[in-house]
Amino acid sequence: MRIKSILVSQPAPSESSPYLEIAKKEKIKIDFRPFIHVEGVDNKELRTQKIDLTQYTGIIFTSKNAIDHYFRLAEELRFAVPDTMRYICQSEAIANYLQKHIVYRKRKISFGEKNFADLLPLFKKFPSEKYLLPSSDVISPDIVKTMDSSNVEWTRAIMYRTVCSDLTDINIADYDMLIFFSPQGIKSLQQNFPDFKQDDTKIGVFGPTTSAAAEEAGLKVDLMAPTKETPSMTMALEKYIKSLHK
Repeated sequence: MRIKSILVSQPAPSESSPYLEIAKKEKIKIDFRPFIHVEGVDNKELRTQKIDLTQYTGIIFTSKNAIDHYFRLAEELRFAVPDTMRYICQSEAIANYLQKHIVYRKRKISFGEKNFADLLPLFKKFPSEKYLLPSSDVISPDIVKTMDSSNVEWTRAIMYRTVCSDLTDINIADYDMLIFFSPQGIKSLQQNFPDFKQDDTKIGVFGPTTSAAAEEAGLKVDLMAPTKETPSMTMALEKYIKSLHK
């Protein structure tokens, strides 16, 4: 089977994207559409979680979304985040994003290498803080497991939700291949297209949790990333298409 059209369940990338290079080289159509989006909770909902921002001396950030919604809610609640606040960020990129909201210099900011478990040495280094973990309504079990083993006092606050986007203007049957990056994307496919039958449609997934969600939904996974040979979805996709088009 020759792939002629692909729908990637993400926002359209910049002009220099590898996806566009693949489309050009292989002469295929690649469209982009986010299957999910983020909606922030309001301060009333935060209060129902019994979260008082003034009670925490440390914040754990796992994403840029978490940063944006924490500071949004702080502003709505008229809470002036103190200069003494300690920030623990999952990666350097997330830590650098703090500059959007605070004067980075002279603040207590630490970050890990990449994975959430890499933060454990930081919790051992700063065990006396009372930590708040702003998160989505969906959270990785690995995060909870790591925090529970950290021996620090911590509280999770749901500050935003990942919800299914409206895709009813799309004719899903127009595409030979669909690519997903999260279990929520699979859920959005089911919600928007309850009568979807895979048939000859190829399914690409990124990450084991997305793969598990696809299989649980009765879908056959044709392309999986990351692997040792193809650590990115674009590398995996290019290799897959070339193998089909031989």
